[in-house]
Amino acid sequence: MKKIKKISQNLAHLYLLFTREPFALALAEEIEYYVNSSGGILGIILKDNFDKDFSIVVLSRDESRQYKAISIKVDLPTLENAREILTVEMAKDHIIFHNDSKFFDVFKQINKPQQEHPHFRLLRESASHSSAKEAIKEVSYHYKDIDGNFIDQFQSINGFDARLWELYLYCFFREQLFSFNRNHEAPDYLVEKGDAKIAVEAVVISRKNTDFGPKIPKTSEEMNKLLINEIPIMVSNVIYSKAKKKYWEKEHVKGIPFALAIADFHDAGSMVWTFEAFLTALYGIRPKMQKDSNEKMYQVLENVSFFTKNNGTEIPAGMFLQKDYENISAVIYNPTATLSKFNRIGRQAGLGTFETSLIWIAAFHDHTPGALLPKMAQLIIDENFCEPWSGGANVFHNPNAVQPIDPHLFDGGVAHYHFREGKIISFIPEVHPYNGYLLNLNLKDSSK
Repeated sequence: MKKIKKISQNLAHLYLLFTREPFALALAEEIEYYVNSSGGILGIILKDNFDKDFSIVVLSRDESRQYKAISIKVDLPTLENAREILTVEMAKDHIIFHNDSKFFDVFKQINKPQQEHPHFRLLRESASHSSAKEAIKEVSYHYKDIDGNFIDQFQSINGFDARLWELYLYCFFREQLFSFNRNHEAPDYLVEKGDAKIAVEAVVISRKNTDFGPKIPKTSEEMNKLLINEIPIMVSNVIYSKAKKKYWEKEHVKGIPFALAIADFHDAGSMVWTFEAFLTALYGIRPKMQKDSNEKMYQVLENVSFFTKNNGTEIPAGMFLQKDYENISAVIYNPTATLSKFNRIGRQAGLGTFETSLIWIAAFHDHTPGALLPKMAQLIIDENFCEPWSGGANVFHNPNAVQPIDPHLFDGGVAHYHFREGKIISFIPEVHPYNGYLLNLNLKDSSK
């Protein structure tokens, strides 16, 4: 009888993210997870939420590399009995092939070295990003390439950031228990939960230079200067360009909320410091620090009417307060959803070579009353870590939306921002990272 081994919940959740249907978690609790020696067979023990008895599900990888169920046993009286039967079923080691989907290989060699994105090359070749590579593989096995050019763009200088952001959103909405209707080319996603639907178009603020290497972090003075005009204009520009396409007029989008999901890849590390630009571009307000008579710092919201381009042209601030943007229900943004997110998710699942040590230096929301600055934390990313895909996600709601998005469609791990009577009303998760840097340390070098 072939041996099976127990695997972590982190790894199992990555395997099962797109395999299990969202409603399944309401019926039974997953207790334990196992794989056989080859990894081609996955076994799950579940406890029924109502009858309190046990079930097992055995799944096999097919030619698409997806796990699909091949054996289910129910009404098992004890956990020990479930383990025994699972061991027998998994030892059969049989694979059932399904012909409804083919292997989708995002790392397929396309021989365009001059057009290849340096970060894709890191993924393909470097041990430092092997955890991200394996995580992306598991996600991509389930991805449906609607327009037929995903692989080419994922590897290219002009398309990598946008396609990585789309993959992240695919994981984010699934973790939030949405199902996907991918029968349309645009917008990118139509997600559903019960009777509720949201149409989502993914967009990135594209890189402004071809320097992909590490950079010295900008000073606070540099960042503050850019946040006055340049970065909010970038945010406004991508919203304006997408608004012109009027996705909400498409038949399959009419009558449902429409959201833009925006990622800022305009420069190396840009997502670490550009959060404020979204508040200014969307609501026409800018956080500002002041001192009271006792020299104690406090924060106020400064109203911003417009931004100024280098040529002197003025761009109105507060797009959600302007006419013609009421059909954009919300903007979704996650400054932690970069390639490093996939590296952390992969590493905590035990995937990759482990030739490097991952240390995440991150800024988390401080819930202490009156706190003005986030809490900093230095975290070792290993199999004891547990970061959700939703960690760091923000939803900026349009106060004038024709079709508002119900915040309760998301769990408590997502931050929400509302604008009411000139004030920001925020609902922040108990654990909420604003940004962070991932240090990728070579263990061989560090041991010298």
